[in-house]
Amino acid sequence: MTADTTLDLLDNDPVFHLKGGMLTMTLVELIRLAPDQFARQLAEKVEQAPNFFVDTPVVIALDKLNEPLTDLTLRHLLNLCRDHGLQPVALRGGEAFRELAQGANMVLLPPGRQRERSLDLPEPPPKPAPAPAPAIEIPPPPAAIAGKIITEPVRGGQQVYARGGDLIVMAPVSAGAELLADGHIHVYGPLRGRALAGVQGNQEARIFCQSLEAELVSIAGQYKVAEDLRKQQWKQAVQISLEGDSLKISGL
Repeated sequence: MTADTTLDLLDNDPVFHLKGGMLTMTLVELIRLAPDQFARQLAEKVEQAPNFFVDTPVVIALDKLNEPLTDLTLRHLLNLCRDHGLQPVALRGGEAFRELAQGANMVLLPPGRQRERSLDLPEPPPKPAPAPAPAIEIPPPPAAIAGKIITEPVRGGQQVYARGGDLIVMAPVSAGAELLADGHIHVYGPLRGRALAGVQGNQEARIFCQSLEAELVSIAGQYKVAEDLRKQQWKQAVQISLEGDSLKISGL
């Protein structure tokens, strides 16, 4: 084989692959133009679950906006999103918004036709009332932690949130699905979607699954994506815990 032939073979060797995939994306659906109210209400949403919004990619949906949107106002809204940790990646709407999208260096997605649901964010815990002076008595046992049990498969596009406790899924979790819990997450089957435990900052939360095939796992805001997970115990029964600022994955 000549040197020229070797160079030709190396030149034709692929350096990338194009693949289809299903990603869970958060929509910020703009209904009317009120930048001050937008900033206040966005801050309230982020305060409910600050870890959930860290570096979260979002699409700004303009489908229902009936007011004229200027380039200056759009940039102001995008900056408000970035100030709160959101990362706008695209606009969604009709062709009338294409020039605005190009001016903001963003892509324009066509209007959505799929069914969508509001994002169910965790509510901040109420402040405890001051306790009266304690009498000498035997304290009662601690209350059981609330939780949620799911017995049906969790399909792509579905989101399940266990507020104030653990989430137990007795079925497979498909790609594109999203599990959230204030406590632990247990999946007695393949975990192919996203699993976010301890979303209100509980660093003791853990994720358990019978087959790790997830797009993303997160505990108290620290996360790993599929590219990192494939290098470890991929498609094995594992538990995931938080040690310092990184996730530890160990076999069950």
